[in-house]
Amino acid sequence: MTADRRTVLRTAAKLAALSAAGGLLTACGTDVPRRADPGALAAHPGTVDPQHVTDPAWNGGEGPASPAPATPAEPQPTAEATPAAAAQATAPPTPPPLPPLAPGTPVEVVYGPRTGKNVALTCHGSGDPKLATALLEIAEQRGAKLTVMVVGSWLDQQPQMARRILDGGHELGNHTQNHLNISAMTPDQARAEIAQCADRLQRLTGSIGRWFRPSAAQYATPMVREQARAVGYEHVLSFDVDPRDYNDPSAAELQRRVLNSVRGGSVVALHMGHQCTVDALPAILDGLAKAGLKPVTASQLCA
Repeated sequence: MTADRRTVLRTAAKLAALSAAGGLLTACGTDVPRRADPGALAAHPGTVDPQHVTDPAWNGGEGPASPAPATPAEPQPTAEATPAAAAQATAPPTPPPLPPLAPGTPVEVVYGPRTGKNVALTCHGSGDPKLATALLEIAEQRGAKLTVMVVGSWLDQQPQMARRILDGGHELGNHTQNHLNISAMTPDQARAEIAQCADRLQRLTGSIGRWFRPSAAQYATPMVREQARAVGYEHVLSFDVDPRDYNDPSAAELQRRVLNSVRGGSVVALHMGHQCTVDALPAILDGLAKAGLKPVTASQLCA
């Protein structure tokens, strides 16, 4: 073979090697998509999460550029895509257990056993969440348990308060969705007001709660009791002590109103969202303790 002929062959071999190298660089570059978990691609469009790549031949861009197998690997479902994981993500929390009520507990509870030393401080659940939280914290610092009859529209604005109340050891009840005059409604309207609040309690806490309290009324009419029962409430929670804190008296006046009226078994109606209630609660709790009375939840009062 002549020298010119050998030179031509060597040149051709070099060109072929360079072409192959160029193809290898292109195959390892980021412009060429690699097979990955379809779930990961849907969650992160245009990117590939290495933790979700199912092609065992791909090694983070390292190693030989072997061609993809003719039969794609079976996609592996991510944890987010499994039905069990999805159900767990959307399931409401487990509600705290409630003590069973004593036999003979009336359908509408106005007060508990008069021979006992327990009382129930109940609160209308609405208003400024900062004031509501301050009221809860004062009660918790003193070992007192409250029963919060919550308004559904308040939970729409402050959904975190539902779990905050339960996490403090307090009890939640239903005080209708919009706090309108439920006694003046038609049966369908009354049921809707009760059911809408119950739905929110169920979604946020895993339970509709045990108690229903009518809005804009101390006592439930037979129609309201019937609609509450249809939604799932066997008992209505009324009260025998109404210090009218919603009129914003001074803290000293509110304390006087409560302590002059309360006795064993009493159910006191207070309201969240009022500064006077926050200011008066420490003195109210001190006065109850001096009288030998213990603030418990409504369920504990009637157990």
